Amino acid sequence: MALAPHLVFVPSAGMGHLLPFSRFITALANTGAVDISVVTALPTVSAAEAEHFDGLFAAFPAIRRIDFNLLPFNESAFSGADPFFLQWESLRRSAHLLGPMIASATPRASAVITDVTLASQVIPIAKDELHLPCHVLFISCATMLSFLAYFPTYLDGAEADHLAGDVDVPGIGLIPVDYPPAVLCNPESLFTKQFIANGRLIAEADGILVNTFDALEPDALAALRSGKVVPGFPPVFAVGPLMSSTTGSDKGVVRTSSPIAWLDAQPARSVVYVAFGNRNAVVPDQIREIGAGLEASGCRFLWVVKTTVVDREDNAELKDVLGDGFLGRVQGRGLVTKEWVDQEAVLKHPAIGLYLSHCGWNSVTESAAYGVSMLAWPALGDQRLIATVIRSGGFGLWMEHWSWDGENVVSGVEIGEKVKELMGDEAISARAAKVREEATKAVAHGGTSYRNMQEFLATLKASTC
Repeated sequence: MALAPHLVFVPSAGMGHLLPFSRFITALANTGAVDISVVTALPTVSAAEAEHFDGLFAAFPAIRRIDFNLLPFNESAFSGADPFFLQWESLRRSAHLLGPMIASATPRASAVITDVTLASQVIPIAKDELHLPCHVLFISCATMLSFLAYFPTYLDGAEADHLAGDVDVPGIGLIPVDYPPAVLCNPESLFTKQFIANGRLIAEADGILVNTFDALEPDALAALRSGKVVPGFPPVFAVGPLMSSTTGSDKGVVRTSSPIAWLDAQPARSVVYVAFGNRNAVVPDQIREIGAGLEASGCRFLWVVKTTVVDREDNAELKDVLGDGFLGRVQGRGLVTKEWVDQEAVLKHPAIGLYLSHCGWNSVTESAAYGVSMLAWPALGDQRLIATVIRSGGFGLWMEHWSWDGENVVSGVEIGEKVKELMGDEAISARAAKVREEATKAVAHGGTSYRNMQEFLATLKASTC
């Protein structure tokens, strides 16, 4: 009897990366078709990451944990850098230790699956040093993957070492210079250097797994698969939307102590969910205007307030952040929290009618899966490119002129008007419901994502024979 393929996962830092990794790992573990080991970089950037790893290993005892103690390095040269970029750099500098660790895994590793942020380091180790297939799990949209894959070709043609203008991606179209991560305009940025290196090496992977589905991004996936973006590009497996096998509301969480209990008391599709991700800190003036807009809209709302950039570590008092009297004025109609929220449980709740979002890809795929309309307010990184997916999909509105520049605060009047408008937009709601049907169909038996997952598993089995 042939042994099951043994996959070694190498995730990166940040909950936005760990969440889809754990969901994909869970999906594979539930098939019973593979053995799994997960490389756990230590120390983690935040307590949220450590707790997430602990929860994964507790839920799936058969998954092996490979602790990877990162080498210390002098961070003084990167003063003010994002803590997650520093973790990626630490991973990059420690990557040479991965080869011996993976080589000693028991049973013998059959393939490596790496986060895209580590592709330039892990792909050569897997393929040249260990002689193993290496696949990349891409945690953003296929549109962003197309940009990343084509970026080195653009740089070579422009004779540049950074983003200098608009990029015309074959099969995708013209991407304005202000859509991709703004930091790419800086050639000295740590992110820019890593992004370019990963873009050049990703074409050497054996396959790319993407958390999307064919009906959501048909043009981008077709362009990647046909070789229009990059000739000879690896196979692209759209395996999304990747969702949790259970959510907080299914795991016996005490509903009376969570936002879910409050949502239970609200009418169907009456609540605006407002959240801007684990890493997006909102300046005080903008927080006050968001509050004013929600109050003026007349809509019920659940608002997760975030004032710091590293996951859950936020010590500000709500009354100080929101201003005197706000919580009293919206009592009963609005719930505001700074605590961690099970977002998937929130978005699947029938009371939710709209999501005012930063456009993180996990948030977008969750909204698509549960048929929630979106008001897109992208903040940083790949989020403006992601907003184009919402716009082209028709299940939300992108306020392209809204920014997060502290000097250009979006007024509460405009926020309130747009929230009220979208809550009453039946066409967008109908399209969101249609996207939900397409997402459900994609992951169901025989659907596009289901078939892509089966094709990926067949590829693994063929490589171990």
